[in-house]
Order: sequence, then C-alpha cells, then structure tokens
Amino acid sequence: MSDQEVSFFNGVMPGGPLWKVAPTRDENGQSFVDFMMIIPKLKKKPPKYIDKTLSDIQMVLSQYSHVVVFANMNLKINCLWISHKAQPGVCQELASAIRRYVPEATLVGDMSR
Repeated sequence: MSDQEVSFFNGVMPGGPLWKVAPTRDENGQSFVDFMMIIPKLKKKPPKYIDKTLSDIQMVLSQYSHVVVFANMNLKINCLWISHKAQPGVCQELASAIRRYVPEATLVGDMSR
C-alpha cells in the first residue's frame, strides 16, 4: 500500500502529477482553494494503522462533501492534498477536523490560486 496514492473520490489509482488530475475551477470559472497536510511517517506504520487513518480522513471529508471537490493521499511522501470550494474559514475548519482524528497531521499551507 505504501507505493500508492489514494484518491478519496475516485478509489485507488497509480501516482500521477496532481496538476493533471486535481480540478482547478468550477463550472463558473471560480478557482478552487488547495492545501496540503503532512502525516509524518504514515507510510512506515502498520497496514491497519494506515487503513484506520485513511478511513478517518474519508469520514471527515464526507462531512464536508458539499465543499470538498478533490482529495488525494500520497503515501510515498505522506502528503494529503485537498481542493475545496472557496469559502472563508473552510481550510482551517477542515484541517482542524482532520487533526481531531489524525493528531499528527500537520497543515503545510493554504495555497489559494
């Protein structure tokens, strides 16, 4: 499992550049907002721990399905990428919700386009 990327909206897929798969704008041309979280040493954890972590992230993302448009977990680099509709406070709210279940997850940056 450690050499795969997990896309929470499209199942498991092989690694590919996010700029090719992550959506950048909605149907009206409005830009999406992106941010990353690092989950240190996740790929080195036991498979059950990885599965539970991914399940917890999926549960949080499903609660925000009205704003989250794309999410991808790259286990090679322990990086979670999330794209969402632009709304004030959503980045911090999502990151905080994920940290409630995955306390070691660290927000890298809010990379609004």
